[in-house]
Amino acid sequence: MAREPIIVIPARMASTRLPGKPLADICGLPMIVQVWRRAAEAGIGRVVVAAAEREIAEAVTAAGGEAVMTDPELPSGSDRIWQALGVVDAEGRHDVVINVQGDLPTLDPALIRIAAEALDIPGTDISTLAAEIRVEEERTNPNVVKAVIAFRGAHAGVPSGRALYFTRATAPWGEGPHYHHIGLYGYRREALARFVAMPPSPLEQREKLEQLRALEAGMSIEVALVDTVPLGVDTPADLEKARAVLCAPAAS
Repeated sequence: MAREPIIVIPARMASTRLPGKPLADICGLPMIVQVWRRAAEAGIGRVVVAAAEREIAEAVTAAGGEAVMTDPELPSGSDRIWQALGVVDAEGRHDVVINVQGDLPTLDPALIRIAAEALDIPGTDISTLAAEIRVEEERTNPNVVKAVIAFRGAHAGVPSGRALYFTRATAPWGEGPHYHHIGLYGYRREALARFVAMPPSPLEQREKLEQLRALEAGMSIEVALVDTVPLGVDTPADLEKARAVLCAPAAS
């Protein structure tokens, strides 16, 4: 496990398909509070919400969490995380930063721990997750990002390998499994600083995938293989699915 990790959750109200989704009610709590709870349950360290709007920060602090305001005009979640880190940890005590998306209310906290542990692999700048695609339609769906991975064994009991590429196309070609990339990232702090200082790269702009900036710059991304893809809430239908999962009565 990393020496002093911090989890930062970027959140903003703007959403084309589900406006105001950080405050959408799930079982009596705003979605961002549900995500904050999952991150806290990972048990790896401090959790901070990087909020673009004050109402998000107020919802988190009312639930007992920690939030910091960030510039709503920032272009990406990575930039929001870096700005928040400069506010809450200007002295640089936290050497590892875990980026948990603010629209994953049903996230298994174990996935956060796996992403953090993958950063312990020597030479790793960034860590992320993937799961094998089991639904045939997802292989050709451009909204399902595929990770092309050079597997090399297991770390802490979890299969993992170096990312060669990420794409919206079906890759690699030929018989064999494909892997669904999960947008949860761990960064060594110096790697995050380098990443946000670089301009968007040509492949990043072409594929609309921010992580390609790191690969084009020669940074190493370790991908840990997990069993499930967490539900991302992007639409009203997704929100209903999340409510069904989290609001289901516990079995007696």
